Amino acid sequence: MVYINPHHPPSKKKKKPSSSSCFVSHTYSSPQKSKVAPNIYVNIETWFIVLVTLCIIFLIRAMLSFFTTTVPLPPGPLHIPIITNFQLLQKSISQLEPFLKTLHAKHGPIIIVHIGSQPSIFINDHALAHHVLVQNSAIISDRPTALPTSKMLSSNQHNINTAFYGPTWRTLRRNLAFEMLHPSKLKSFSEIQKWVLRTLINRLKTASESEPTDSIKVMPHFKYAMFSLLVFMCFGERVNDEKISDIERVQRKIMLNFGRFNKLNFWPKVTRILSRNQWEEFLKLLKDQEDVLLPLIRARKQVKESKLNNPEEKRKLSENEMVNLCSEFLNGGTDTTSTSLEWIMANVVKYPEVKGRLVEEIREVMGGDENGEKEEVKEEDLQKLWYLKCVVLEGLRRHPSGKFPLPHAVKEDVVLDGYLVPKNGTVNFFLAEMALDRRVWEDPLEFKPERFLKDETFVIPGSKEIKMMPFGAGRRICPGLNLALLHLEYFVANLVWNFDWKVPEGGHVDLTEIQEFTMVMKNPVQVHISPRI
Repeated sequence: MVYINPHHPPSKKKKKPSSSSCFVSHTYSSPQKSKVAPNIYVNIETWFIVLVTLCIIFLIRAMLSFFTTTVPLPPGPLHIPIITNFQLLQKSISQLEPFLKTLHAKHGPIIIVHIGSQPSIFINDHALAHHVLVQNSAIISDRPTALPTSKMLSSNQHNINTAFYGPTWRTLRRNLAFEMLHPSKLKSFSEIQKWVLRTLINRLKTASESEPTDSIKVMPHFKYAMFSLLVFMCFGERVNDEKISDIERVQRKIMLNFGRFNKLNFWPKVTRILSRNQWEEFLKLLKDQEDVLLPLIRARKQVKESKLNNPEEKRKLSENEMVNLCSEFLNGGTDTTSTSLEWIMANVVKYPEVKGRLVEEIREVMGGDENGEKEEVKEEDLQKLWYLKCVVLEGLRRHPSGKFPLPHAVKEDVVLDGYLVPKNGTVNFFLAEMALDRRVWEDPLEFKPERFLKDETFVIPGSKEIKMMPFGAGRRICPGLNLALLHLEYFVANLVWNFDWKVPEGGHVDLTEIQEFTMVMKNPVQVHISPRI
């Protein structure tokens, strides 16, 4: 058993010796002249022995449990097997959140809830999260066994997010890091990034000029831009608008409807029969995804294989695995980034002083030339824009794309802050609550980018401490962290630099959130924009 205690090392308690003995004696005398069949006495004697044996076993197990289980489980609600599991499996994260908040308020920073077949531990304390994820990351780097529907979406857990901690996960992550996320590779995407920016700016100009109400919804344009960029990075080619729309449609449909299929995970063989129509709907979503992505995968595969002179004889990925890996890459960089971009721009519009300070900083860095102000804020300019970085960080703190990162799993019994996390249990971190912790953040509900200017040593991965974790932390931190920050900084800077953003006359910015695949604006932001340069 592993002990993890952020406050003090565990004291080694000596186990009390246990002993138990039980003597049973019984005799039966049978009259010599009895007319009762002797096998009746044999049956009674057999059942008596069985009953006494079961009692002894139960007593021994109870005593062993009493003497050996000295570490309690975390506090939590009453658990009724099957009934509780089924009730909680049907709930989405947004439905569970108020329930979990109530439990944390009642029991403290670590609680246990039984969801599915394994206990789920929830943590909402930043210091405890750092102690577990960073200082003891090896113990908690695994993933739980996926539910049946999740297994089908991940090719039996053969992608980066869901793979068990081991060789498969390392290979997939290393391949992504070197082939897509290495600085030299990201540099090669700078031209396509610039092309996507120009396309986005032109779409926004056209929309603002053609909209009679003088206000536009920007989110559809943000999503189109992110899909255009990530599709090129994934497949190495520009595709037409129709193909972009098809990819966005199938990916979004799977993400939005995934929670509806949770009940198929409860007694799968039975629910697949009782909920046959829903099962067929789920399979159709997967088929639609393959139909859209496979042609692009096969075309890319043919190009890559034609450049290989002596490919190594190793197991090749199946087409299903490639579909799921591409889907993982697209989902990880499109919906989350476009949603974060909308949240950040909504706050920039809502708070003119933030927008003004941001524009002034960009002007100081950009300067101008003989033709006037430069049109594009380039990647090399971003390193000088400190307030811009603060605006992006504050947007991620105040509006994380999800309330919880993916669950972690423990391979052995772990004692965490005085509580037992049983083997194969899952550990979840309430990152949204950590980002609003008043012990860490002054005025946590306010949008104040300048708070990060005071802390020049702040970094998101949290090697020294965790204050917020929008990308997770530890060994399973999102590998696309730097790519996401680059895209957010690049597009926020250029959108603010190219347009003057305002709230439409008589309108307002509503920051109410709602759970879809990510936490999105319940009422998408509508803005009035006019060209600045």
